[in-house]
Amino acid sequence: MNIRDSIRTIPDHPKPGIMFRDITTLLGDARAFRRAVDELVQPYAGLRIDKVAAIEARGFILGGAVAHQLSTGFMPVRKKGKLPWKTRGQEYALEYGVDVMEVHEDAAKPGEQVLIIDDLIATGGTALAAVSLVHSLGAQVIGASFVIDLPELGGADKLPRRRRAG
Repeated sequence: MNIRDSIRTIPDHPKPGIMFRDITTLLGDARAFRRAVDELVQPYAGLRIDKVAAIEARGFILGGAVAHQLSTGFMPVRKKGKLPWKTRGQEYALEYGVDVMEVHEDAAKPGEQVLIIDDLIATGGTALAAVSLVHSLGAQVIGASFVIDLPELGGADKLPRRRRAG
């Protein structure tokens, strides 16, 4: 099974010239969903991972499944103002400005090993913000995994060279 075949591409969404990668078709196919989660988990099986940090919103679906498979905690990385307790924030660049991602101040402890999960990496802005947030808590990023990489946008190349899968 090729995971790519289960992902729908929608041209010109949300604006002309953008090819939107829609994973709802992957999520709706039990075999494809299972395969995607297995592929995200496999490079990290047997390693010490204390938390899975997943990026809002589609990353939550995948990250929750990965955390379950790895028997580890889950750490949501959310847009500003969505978390109910004390937070740390990190700005990241968008093509039309800046936005902020946040985590709870107690989402990870110093020295914990964290795996970052999201559905897609494009320019790398949100992934780099997640890395910075994990580091701001004193935790270490053990790796980052994505179902989709858009290599022409260079995001994966901006991540630290520890472990990357996807």
